Amino acid sequence: MKSPCSSLSRKRNAMKNSAHAQCISRALGICRKLVGHFSHSWKKRVALREAQRELDLPEHAMVTDCSTRWGSTQKMIARVIEQQSALSKILSTERKVRHLLPSWQDLEVLESVNKALSPLQDFTDALSGESYVSISCVKPALHLLNTSVLAEEEEDTDLTKSLKSRILQYLNEKYEAAQDLLNMASLMDPRFRTQYLSADETQRIKDRVIAELLVSKIGLFNWLEIHVTYF
Repeated sequence: MKSPCSSLSRKRNAMKNSAHAQCISRALGICRKLVGHFSHSWKKRVALREAQRELDLPEHAMVTDCSTRWGSTQKMIARVIEQQSALSKILSTERKVRHLLPSWQDLEVLESVNKALSPLQDFTDALSGESYVSISCVKPALHLLNTSVLAEEEEDTDLTKSLKSRILQYLNEKYEAAQDLLNMASLMDPRFRTQYLSADETQRIKDRVIAELLVSKIGLFNWLEIHVTYF
């Protein structure tokens, strides 16, 4: 029988996740409208460059995100945060477009989301390379994400903590069924070997490698025996 406390805790978590999702959806919607406004107006882009120079900000263009690529969404958020002063300078005096500026609540949400997502960018780039083998990097990457990169920090907001927790849960569950393959790949990579494997994992993988080598040798001997006899 489930305790009332655990049931209540699950309901609270569900309500908190729902509230977080609504806040994120609103903040992202405002970001996209804001970016779209500057993307469709060359006058606004010129004004943005002038404001950047006046405020000594990087002369970066706004970034449009793609809903199927979280990395582009993180870059869009980071750019809006970076250019907030310039955006505010341009739009705050225009009554018709003033509503496009994120409120302080929206900015807090965007900063929380950015803090959770930005560390993943380097790992995504490293694990999606096409000119080198990347499967052996998955195990070390997961270890670093769990122990340091996405570990909760004291100054993290509740939203950042929630996002970090959910990202780790997703990644750990995604690769759970492939642990033997990831362990084998890590063991064979001279950069890692057994550095990110437990003692039990190391012994199990070594036993498997020895067994597979023996099977390969036996298969080779059988092939040689058959073909040498034939000739």
